[in-house]
Amino acid sequence: MSRIGRQPVVIPAGVTVTVADGNKITVKGPKGTLERVLAPEMDIKVENDTVVVTRPNDLKKMKSLHGLTRTLINNMVTGVSQGFTKELEVNGVGYRAAKQGNKLVLNLGYSHVVEMIDPEGIETAVDGNKITVKGINKEKVGQFAAEIRDKRRPEPYKGKGIKYVDEVIRRKVGKTGKK
Repeated sequence: MSRIGRQPVVIPAGVTVTVADGNKITVKGPKGTLERVLAPEMDIKVENDTVVVTRPNDLKKMKSLHGLTRTLINNMVTGVSQGFTKELEVNGVGYRAAKQGNKLVLNLGYSHVVEMIDPEGIETAVDGNKITVKGINKEKVGQFAAEIRDKRRPEPYKGKGIKYVDEVIRRKVGKTGKK
C-alpha cells in the first residue's frame, strides 16, 4: 500500500466534501469552494468525517495515482479551511514592490516598470520589501509566486532579485584582479 495514499483525509468542522460521478470532488469551506475531477480509476469514499482513497490493483500507475489523489484532496481541504501563503522578498538597491488596486507594481532595475495583475482567487500584499501571495488553491498560489520570482531571479554575486523568504542563495566570489 502507498504510505500516503492509505492515510484518511480528516475533514475539519465547517468543511463539506462531496463526490459526484466521474470522481468530481467539491470541497466547500469557510474560505471558499474548490472543484476538481480526479482519476476515474480511484475509489473515493466519504465516511463520517474522513475521506478514504483506495486503488483497484497494484499496477505502478495505480500506486502513483493513489498517493497523488489523496494529496490533492488533502490540499483542497486545507485550502478551504486555512488557505495557503507564499512569501517573497525583494532585495537590491532601487528594487521596489508596490500595490495599486489589484496590480502588483515592481521596479526591478529594468528600463520599464513590471506590472502583474492578481489572478482570480489570488490576493497579493506588499509590506516593505516582502510580497505575500495568498489563496485557497495551492497550485495557483505556487504558480503565481513562481511567476513573480521569474521577473528577476536572485543572482549569486550580490544576491539581488526576488527570492522566497525561506530560500537560501549560494553566493559566489567575484572576480579578483591580477597581480
